[in-house]
Amino acid sequence: MFWKFDLNTTSHVDKLLDRQDVTLTELMDEDDVLQECKAQNRRLVDFLCQQSCMEELVGLITHEPPLDMDEKVRFKYPNTACELLTSDVPHINDKLGGDETLLDILYEFLDQEPPLNPLLASFFSKTMGNLIGRKTEQVISFLRKKVTFIDLVLKHIDTSAMMDLLLRIISCVEPAQLRQEVLNWLNEEKVVQRLVELISPSQDEDRQSNASQTLCDVIRLSRDQSSQLPEATEPDPLLAVLESQECVEQLLKNMFDGEPTESCLVNGTQVLLTLLEPRRSGAEGLVDPASQGLDRSSVVNRSILLGIESRLKDFHQLLLSPPKRSPILTTIGVLEEPLGNARLHGARLIAALLHTNSAGINQELCRLNTMDLLLDLFFKYTWNNFLHFQVELCVAVILAHSANESKSATKDTENKEGPDGCAASEDLEVPVSPPENIMVTHMRSRLYVMIQASMSLPLALSPVVKAKQTEARHGGGEAGRGQQLAFVEQVKGLGLFMALSLVLEEQIGPVDQERLPAAVSPFPAFHLLRLRRSCHTD
Repeated sequence: MFWKFDLNTTSHVDKLLDRQDVTLTELMDEDDVLQECKAQNRRLVDFLCQQSCMEELVGLITHEPPLDMDEKVRFKYPNTACELLTSDVPHINDKLGGDETLLDILYEFLDQEPPLNPLLASFFSKTMGNLIGRKTEQVISFLRKKVTFIDLVLKHIDTSAMMDLLLRIISCVEPAQLRQEVLNWLNEEKVVQRLVELISPSQDEDRQSNASQTLCDVIRLSRDQSSQLPEATEPDPLLAVLESQECVEQLLKNMFDGEPTESCLVNGTQVLLTLLEPRRSGAEGLVDPASQGLDRSSVVNRSILLGIESRLKDFHQLLLSPPKRSPILTTIGVLEEPLGNARLHGARLIAALLHTNSAGINQELCRLNTMDLLLDLFFKYTWNNFLHFQVELCVAVILAHSANESKSATKDTENKEGPDGCAASEDLEVPVSPPENIMVTHMRSRLYVMIQASMSLPLALSPVVKAKQTEARHGGGEAGRGQQLAFVEQVKGLGLFMALSLVLEEQIGPVDQERLPAAVSPFPAFHLLRLRRSCHTD
């Protein structure tokens, strides 16, 4: 029967603790030591909280294991030590967070030359992050006494664990008053300005990438937390610096002055894109451009737009001549001049700026003919769907702003009329239609000319079609296949452009013949549909 068996099993950890000479290493070799610790085994917790054991645990996560150890078990004890220290046992937290001797040993990990061991850095960051959440006042007070703390964190920012630690300090400190003190302390240390300085061609790519990601996370975290806090609280000083015109101008100066690199341009543009994100809770990514862009100008800080406006010429030049890249082999052949990540991010920034519907931005983009350049790139890189999506967003949001302004003008006119449709006052002047958005006018004229020019393309390609058919019958070889690929690229580009043209026709309605030059006529709707249908079935 089952009651004949002794089911009252004792943990092997307890058996080890019965010995007077048991060592910490012997306990960490046990498979259930973490389970017993999290279950707050009193004897085990008392043993771990001894000063010698705590110093040994902290030493394991801050000192490199011997190189002659087997790689499979080399970081076994540091990993177990980290799990024990972050097991969220109150006695262990109290001992580690309340003893400055142990905190000094932990802090010494930062005081070494880069690069840090990434695994040990993750153990250090996890332990410090746990203490910041559990023993906030003691740990923050300790760190603020260390004059070199911010310097050392930024020195090792190329290790992602240091980025996580910095974000933990910014976002996980409570109560609100203490959090505000921490933000003021970080602002006094000029954390934002120093992170911006790291986005520079003179820095290595890891430092640039982590600095950029840190700034992006600070922007999002600060905006989320400021929207959840009462209005009476002080503004976030880090966010205020990031959204200032001086900070934006310094970032752009680092990106474009000197010899720009793709890494610097991409990382800097990511920060700008994050600054241009609307302050909406729960909104991720891009939604319908017709609805997203209409109110973005009211939530984007004007100082950000002013800082970017003066450097739009540099982004235009980036689209023209990006940093050199080697040719790449694709499934359709060798691409001699790839689009590149820098130009793609430039197109993303233009799309985000158009969403703001800023008059100064629109005027400068028209002066530079940036939309013309984007449309040229649209056709040059026929198979780049990422670029096509950004150009489509640009066209759609321009037309959406036009439609919205037309509705507003119509509503204003109706409000000025009486209930019977007549003017409310005899003195009322004849309403004058508002001036059209300069970007809409520019886009219309550009697209109409391109549509008219493209009408002759299928006829011009007819000899190519015949040549392709002839070579298919007689075996055209490499030259025939290359010509066939060229033909397909042109048809694909035409079809993609027809989709944009159809958007234009649907958004603004029939073309007014009187507003067009004599040589330009409206593109037939059936022709658009036929070409778009052929593109989809290719």
